[in-house]
This record gives sequence, C-alpha cells and structure tokens, in this order.
Amino acid sequence: MMEYENGKKRKVRNKQQVKGQFLSQRYLILCLCCFFVLLFFLSSDRISTLSVRSDSLRPSLRVPALSVLSSSMDSFHGGRFLALSVEDRVQFPDHLLLILSHGIGRGEKNLVCVYRGVKEETLVLPSISSDEFDEFRSIVRCPNAPLNYSSSVELQFRGELVKKMKKEKQSRRRVHNWEKVGYEAVIDGDTVVVFVKGLTRRPHKESDPSYYKCQFEIGDSEEKEVTQAIAAAQEVVRCVLPESLKLNPEMMFRVSVIHIDPRGRTTPALPSVARIYGSDSIQKKKSGVKQELCVCTMLWNQAPFLREWIMYHSWLGVERWFIYDNNSDDGIQEEIELLSSENYNVSRHVWPWIKTQEAGFSHCAVRAKEECNWVGFFDVDEFYYFPTHRSQGLPSKNALKSLVSNYTSWDLVGEIRTDCHSYGPSGLTSVPSQGVTVGYTCRQANPERHKSIVRPELLTSSLLNEVHHFQLKEGVGHMSLVESVAVVNHYKYQVWDTFKAKFYRRVATYVVDWQENQNQGSKDRAPGLGTEAIEPPDWKRRFCEVWDTGLKDLVMSNFADQVTGYLPWQRQQQE
Repeated sequence: MMEYENGKKRKVRNKQQVKGQFLSQRYLILCLCCFFVLLFFLSSDRISTLSVRSDSLRPSLRVPALSVLSSSMDSFHGGRFLALSVEDRVQFPDHLLLILSHGIGRGEKNLVCVYRGVKEETLVLPSISSDEFDEFRSIVRCPNAPLNYSSSVELQFRGELVKKMKKEKQSRRRVHNWEKVGYEAVIDGDTVVVFVKGLTRRPHKESDPSYYKCQFEIGDSEEKEVTQAIAAAQEVVRCVLPESLKLNPEMMFRVSVIHIDPRGRTTPALPSVARIYGSDSIQKKKSGVKQELCVCTMLWNQAPFLREWIMYHSWLGVERWFIYDNNSDDGIQEEIELLSSENYNVSRHVWPWIKTQEAGFSHCAVRAKEECNWVGFFDVDEFYYFPTHRSQGLPSKNALKSLVSNYTSWDLVGEIRTDCHSYGPSGLTSVPSQGVTVGYTCRQANPERHKSIVRPELLTSSLLNEVHHFQLKEGVGHMSLVESVAVVNHYKYQVWDTFKAKFYRRVATYVVDWQENQNQGSKDRAPGLGTEAIEPPDWKRRFCEVWDTGLKDLVMSNFADQVTGYLPWQRQQQE
C-alpha cells in the first residue's frame, strides 16, 4: 500500500513538472513572438520607404537585403534605438567632416556614409573614422562625395536598409566650405574667442576689431544677439559675451562672425559650426592651487614618440599635458589612456581642423589659463636640456619647473625663450629602439629659432602667435636663456621614413607643405630637399656638423635600468 501511495505521488509530481515545463515553453514562445512583432513595426517604415536601385549601388559597400531583425538590432546602441542626427557638414580637400548633435563614442566602426545622386540613386561607403568632439557632440569623417553625388551626406549603421532622405530645413542640409566657416569658440571670462576661416589671413598681424561683430543664435531658434569685437588677429575674433547667454545657462549657442567693410557695410554672418554653452559662462574657477608648469602641443600620428617625450619632461617638472590631436589614426588615444593610468596628467583634445596650429595654440592658452601658471608650446620631437647641470654635476630632475617658478612672481616677464639645435639622422637608417634622445647625437652647429614657455594671463587679448612665441601685453617682456643654461634638442631630421611621414602634412597655418613648390630655402623646409618624397642618397649623413651626446648621457645615467639597460619608454622590448 505504501509503495502504491509513493508511486501515485511521483506521478503527480512528474505531471506537475511536465505542466510547468510546458507553460515555461509557451511563455518563452509568446515572448519571442512579441519581440519579433515589435521589431517588425519598428522597421516597417524602413521597408515601406525603401527606394534603392540595385544598379545604382556602384562598386563600394553595397546595402544588403538583410532581415528585419538584422537591420533593427544593428541600430540598437547603448540600450536604446539611436537616431543618427547630422548637425553640420564641413567640406575639406580630402574628406567630409560630419558633426553629430549627440555622442556615439569614439572609434565606432559600424557606420556608413550615404550619398544621393542627381537622379536619387544611392551610394553607400564606409566611414573613415569617428570620434568624440566635445561634451555633447561627435564627429564622423566620410570620403568626399563622388562626381554627381551630393555632399549632403547622411549616416547609418552598417546593415540598415537605406532610408528615404529626411525632409529637413535647407540650413540643416547645407555643407560648409572649410575656407569660409567659423569652426571653434571658447569662453574666456566675460568674452568669447571665436576661431574663423575666411575673414583675414594676415599672418602675425593684428586687425582692427571695429570691423567685426559676433552673432549668437540660441539653440535652434531664430533668436539672435550681436555684440562688438574687442580684438582680432589672424583667425581669432574676441567679442563681448551677450547677456542672453548668462540668462540661459542650459542653452547651446551657435557663434558666428560678421564682417563690416571700411565703408560701414555689414555682410551676412559667416556660416559657423562653433558652439558654446551657457553654463560655461558662469562656471567657477577650478579650486586649488594652479599647476606651475603645463605643456600644450598639436600633433598628427605621433603616438610612437609620445611616451618618451612625456616621461622625460615629467621628470623635468611638467605637471599637466594638453594634447591637441589633429586627425591622428595611429592609436594615440590608447597611448594617452595608458599614460593616464600611470598617473601622468594627460588629456587629449580633438582638433579636426587642418593647418590651424596657431589657432589651436590660442585655444589651448585660453583653456590652460585657469589651471597653469606657465604653459610651454613645443612639439613631441623637441626636448629641453640643461648643459650646465650636466657639466657641473647638478641634478636635472625638476630643472624646468624650477626655472620657470623663479619668474612666476615677476609681472613683467611673460615668456621664456630657449634656442633650438636641429639634429640629423646621425648615420641611422632605422628608428632607434632606445628613443630619439639616445639615438640621434649629431646636429647642426648653429641654433635656429626658439621655443617658448608663456604666462597665459599676460598674453594680448588677440592671442596673436607665431607658433614659436606669443605676443605679450604692453609693458610685458620675455627672458631669453643662453645656450649654456638651457637648450632645446630638436630631432627635426630623423631617419627618412619618419621624416617623410612627419613632413607629409604640416599643421601650421602659414607654413606650406614641403611637397609644395613655395618658400624654397625657408627654415621651415628641409635644406637641400626638393618637393618630392624621394630619399637623397646621403640622407643619413646630412645635418651632421657637431656630435653632441650630452642629452644621451643624461638619459642613460638617469633612466636606464641598471640590470637590463632598458629605458622606461621601451615598453615593447620589456614585454
């Protein structure tokens, strides 16, 4: 009897388990059905509006006829369906820059650029790159539109069915010409500094500010406010902040520049992609003591050389780094993140504007003013060296910071200038594994030019600079260091492959690319070279007049591992 009862209970339990499993399966199937129905309705507008001719998709990245599930899942980012909204487009000679009104994250590889032809045919090409732009916006670089296709390019995620062109205002479809556009703006106290192409290209001269005004548009509204410029030079116009900006701290303002000709005629405001945010105008100064010494540089594809440059100059006392990245694609963000994880205070600032080094340095001077007493402006192939410290056995650690701090309390010294020695390939044919400071030891005999460390609060309101130095306020002067005290080792002419890559595209506004047949004989060019990237047969022996191992000896004695001989920036060899 007991066995019978136990068997009966087992049958009941088994029946309940089977029923539970059946209900679970039904619930799962029901959820899946609901999910697919939801995806179908979300995607039905794409299917109904699809108008793509297969013969119009030229040899490129063709749009496949993927399933509804595939096209919908590809646009599901960050837990939500993301609509890619292109706010502005800027046409450069070699690519098209798209500015999005929202963030998409850096390095998004799942984007494609959609082009429309004159007969509404569609072409889809992979995007070149994407990046963060500012706190709110992102940028995507697309190939230039092929012939007979519009530059009013749209973006989609890879795998999506091509959408019908959205109906937008003409102003939202416009493509700005890089030669005539406002491209950046930054708030500086009670003024705003606007960076603009197309107003004046007078190098190294100030302009009459009465010829310029700034126009502020609040958000997407038609409301505008105009204020007078108080300074202007090269690509910089400084204007008074409008009251509306202080009254609307949560609003975004588009800033453009108006030109007034000598006859008093006002031209329409130049197109602009420059934005400022009302909250920036009322932000409090950073708390705490300023950093004594910071460095700002602009670079393009210099990631392999960044680590040595930062580690060495941090040893000399540099505390803060502003890296203006001018369209690099060599993994510089990863290098900066690694340095930051090792407690180097390095920040990367996306600067997509080609050949605007002077403007970028002016922008950096404004940003650094609240954080730094002194800011050095020099490149990643330039290294400060103190010959007297070496010859007299004095410690060089923190020598650069100690040098500038001696003048911090001097209100009449706004700049410290240091001469540069240019080094050649020093007989090498391949990149030196121990870095430039150890590998290149032969230089030209006479110094050329100089590099500067400046007090940003003592610069003129126009922020006029010639890359190497800024113009100072009236009554403020500079201090020039003698060679025996300090010198900059400029590793300008390295092994051929490095030199060729570096000079492929110059970043300074008023310096021509070395392939262009201009300014022959200028110090901005390589002496003796033509305009073609053909290695001279004697390249490795050029620019070698004096063998100078001073910095090499300093580096080896202070940085090299006593057991392995490795230097701290030789990360790959150590791994």
